[in-house]
Amino acid sequence: MRQTKYSGVYTALVTPMNKGEVDYDDLKKLVDKQIAGGVAGIIPVGTTGESPTLNTEEHLDVIKAVVDYVDKRVPVIAGTGSNSTREARHLVKTADAAGVDGHLQVCPYYNKPTQEGIYSHFSEVAEVTDKDIMLYSIPGRCVVEISVETASKLHQNYPQINCIKEAGGRTDRISQLRKALPEETFSILSGDDSLTLPFMSVGATGVVSVASNIVPQKVADMVNTALKGDFIEARKKHFELYSLFTNLFIEPNPVPAKFALKKIGMFKTDDVRKPLMKITENGASILSETLAKLGL
Repeated sequence: MRQTKYSGVYTALVTPMNKGEVDYDDLKKLVDKQIAGGVAGIIPVGTTGESPTLNTEEHLDVIKAVVDYVDKRVPVIAGTGSNSTREARHLVKTADAAGVDGHLQVCPYYNKPTQEGIYSHFSEVAEVTDKDIMLYSIPGRCVVEISVETASKLHQNYPQINCIKEAGGRTDRISQLRKALPEETFSILSGDDSLTLPFMSVGATGVVSVASNIVPQKVADMVNTALKGDFIEARKKHFELYSLFTNLFIEPNPVPAKFALKKIGMFKTDDVRKPLMKITENGASILSETLAKLGL
């Protein structure tokens, strides 16, 4: 069995855009900011990276660019999931050739597969790579979740499936996963910034974070403090960031995150692709106040 352990902060990287096209200069700046801030890894082209509106060529180009910018300083876990098993396998194989360290594989969305279908999907994906696979369960977007039993069976039969990003919003689910899967070889990461600390209290070892795009060092400090077992100090850091954690989701992700990155001078624009729209006046006011309170 592999002894891979995922812990710390993995940034769900925003994809900067300018006049409708990917802005690779700002993308490099963002990557460098994450590494300087002490994140454990970088995850390009998940939902936060607007994967639904990037075409396949753009999707893979962003992955290749991030691998190049990171230059082996931290692991790159590429968003290569799809609700089509054939497409997911293609993305995985191409991303492997680009030099990624692993894959974030979302539960197939929209077509509502059974657990048997979910197991078969991830099995076929695992058969085309020997890189790590991080499952991603987010029933709010996918309608279905990856059951504890399915995750356990996948890890047992495919040891490279060794982590899950859990975004179901339930702390008891973390307890169920932790009881069912070996702590030595299977990691659990929070998929929600605001639930990171509660999830870590029952066995998660970090977070796939949106907030770390803006404040990587602060999120990393909170998580690393909890990993050391100092939950009293970690709780203080949690409450310092709590308004940011929640207000980054007052409008569809990554609209607020892009506004924040422009506001703090990281991005030239806060452009998003339709059907997403730029942040509303009310949202901008709320988030501006939140950033100001953090001294940003």
